[in-house]
Amino acid sequence: MEKPAIRVATPDDARDLLNIYAPYVTDTAITFEYNVPSVPEFQERIRQTLKKYPYLVAEKDGRIVGYAYAGAFKDRAAYDWAVETTVYVDRNSKKQGIGKELYGALETALTLQHILNLNACIATPETEDEYLTRNSIQFHEHFGYRLVGEFRCCGYKFSRWYHMVWMEKHLAPHPQSPLPVKPFDEIREALAGASPPWWSSNALPVLCP
Repeated sequence: MEKPAIRVATPDDARDLLNIYAPYVTDTAITFEYNVPSVPEFQERIRQTLKKYPYLVAEKDGRIVGYAYAGAFKDRAAYDWAVETTVYVDRNSKKQGIGKELYGALETALTLQHILNLNACIATPETEDEYLTRNSIQFHEHFGYRLVGEFRCCGYKFSRWYHMVWMEKHLAPHPQSPLPVKPFDEIREALAGASPPWWSSNALPVLCP
């Protein structure tokens, strides 16, 4: 199966990304957001993320089929080496490995930034229903995340209460004196010039300092 090409998102991608995200808002409890954001609001979300972290899109046949990004886990300085990760795949393009490719590329970029901890906030049902399954938990487990906590009945959507879990993954050992985290802009040139392509599973050893 042909793998998608991965590139950095731009605010101009907002409408295409919203076409992917909107059904998750209106038809699922995967996101606890109630209302679909406007295009300008989504453009601003992309801009704000790219000030420090990767925001990536996957393309196949010239069409965006998924996206992934990282954001601050907490604002305090001591949390600098931890991020929250997010991935969404077009619902007509699932089971093609797109989420895996996006998360792999995201990890490559975050490793270059000297990020150590990945955290995923995942909605989960007491019993699977038409709005929410445990597929996201299983996806993260397969990608090396482990369950670290659960908040019960903390999200209300579609007249139902849902739980939320946190899962985490460590990208590297935790040294006594960690390297400072680099803003994403500082590593984009290295990514752009990488051979093989930086989203390739073989790219990480080449790019790591």
